[in-house]
Amino acid sequence: MKVDAHHHLWNLDQVAYPWLDPMFGPICRTFEADELEPLLRSAGIDRTVLVQSMNSYEDTEYMLQAAEEKPWIGAVVGWVPLNLPEVADRKLQHYTKNPVFKGVRHLIHEERDPDWIIRDSVIEGLKRLASYGLALDVVAVFPHHLGHIPYLAERVPGLRMVIDHLAKPPAPGHELHKEWSKQLAAAAQYPQVYAKISGLNTATGKHDWCADDLAPWIDEAMARFGADRLMFGSDWPVANLAGDYHRVWTETNKAIAAYSLAEQAQLLGGTAIRFYQMEAL
Repeated sequence: MKVDAHHHLWNLDQVAYPWLDPMFGPICRTFEADELEPLLRSAGIDRTVLVQSMNSYEDTEYMLQAAEEKPWIGAVVGWVPLNLPEVADRKLQHYTKNPVFKGVRHLIHEERDPDWIIRDSVIEGLKRLASYGLALDVVAVFPHHLGHIPYLAERVPGLRMVIDHLAKPPAPGHELHKEWSKQLAAAAQYPQVYAKISGLNTATGKHDWCADDLAPWIDEAMARFGADRLMFGSDWPVANLAGDYHRVWTETNKAIAAYSLAEQAQLLGGTAIRFYQMEAL
């Protein structure tokens, strides 16, 4: 199966997304499953992972409803207040009754404190998350957050984590690229840590990007994680800030064309199915 391991949906009439702003232009509107469905069909995508876009119960409930209506949504990554462990535990008891609820994410890059994710209260919340066998999506934005992954892996060894968007890496040749590479390698030392080949088109900072712009980052991630701990994600509709779904899909496929068919199969589906423990079609 082919899996898009990272996309969003949002309805501005039903849920508040205060981070959205007219400055974002093409994505500052409602995006729902019916709009995504033909794009998935065209790309040959069988299943998807729907990821939270706001730290709210309303966003999580909206996603779970979308998954109920669209069976191709194989997993939902929702939200609970990890810094309030007892509250988080009660909400996890509720959400895990739904078999499509597979993990949690918090918009840590929106927190004023770049060290929010390693607060003691959050660590306790992550232990509760791990106790349910759920995963954590880490929306790391370099130079913050990525360096915290080894600490999290040591403090909560039973927690499966996936680094979204390769932590938005600097371009090869940028003065911070070597530090990003070093931190990525440190995170990859822990077998419970995975990463997503997602959001890279917007990381280029270019509108005329192509596969050659993505390939160095993907090759670096492959060298560190291997195909069995990497997964493709479109990051739609955020991807529309620099292209569209078709372009992200086709250029990513070009960027991994030199890999073996077995490796491509893992990147484009196998890893996501295992990581999110998705049920077979």
